[in-house]
Amino acid sequence: MSGSDFDPSILVFAALAAFVVWKLWSVLGVRVDREPPASDRLRGSARRIGPAAQGSAFSPSPASAALDADRWKGVAESGSDGWRGLDQIAAADRSFSGPAFVEGAKKAYAMIVEAFAKGDRETLRNLLSPEVFDSFAAEIVARERRGETAEAHVVSIEAATVEAAKVELRKAQITLRFVVELQSVRRDSAGAVIEGDPARPLQIVDLWTFARDVAARDPNWKLVSTETVH
Repeated sequence: MSGSDFDPSILVFAALAAFVVWKLWSVLGVRVDREPPASDRLRGSARRIGPAAQGSAFSPSPASAALDADRWKGVAESGSDGWRGLDQIAAADRSFSGPAFVEGAKKAYAMIVEAFAKGDRETLRNLLSPEVFDSFAAEIVARERRGETAEAHVVSIEAATVEAAKVELRKAQITLRFVVELQSVRRDSAGAVIEGDPARPLQIVDLWTFARDVAARDPNWKLVSTETVH
């Protein structure tokens, strides 16, 4: 699955090895309950992901947030579980900014997809939860043993919206629905294309879940789950 250029400020992706880690307010991870292999999840390529975006400090009080009916407009659907969950997260972490998180997550998505295709373990280690990293790393090893190579490029992220969000036992989780145009190709040891088309991007829909301990001093988010919807 699959960067690095962020401004040190707020939220999500401290990463790209040591370099990106300093620039992103948070990092990601992937799910290991029993999702399909990484190659299927990253269909159309051996691919990536990475949210860390920084944004300006955003720390409205819970009271002022409650009065702002448009607080999550453009981030989540009004009245949805995602909207209510973002209220919970903002109450638990006064520095949380929904728009900044989404922008960071979009950057993280591209970073992870592209790092996965390149086999860039250092970048992935900083963006993924340990369980997700192990899953991705195993897929990279299998690909290398077969002598295969992969290429992936996020052409555009057409949409990124919060599907769900919650805080449980100090752990905040946000699930984003990504609609992405992805150009990806997998080649065999001879360089022949065995999956994907270098001339035709695919549209994919992914659900990615990021998490962090809101009581911890570490501001980084990590990707803890991924699911390809389409």
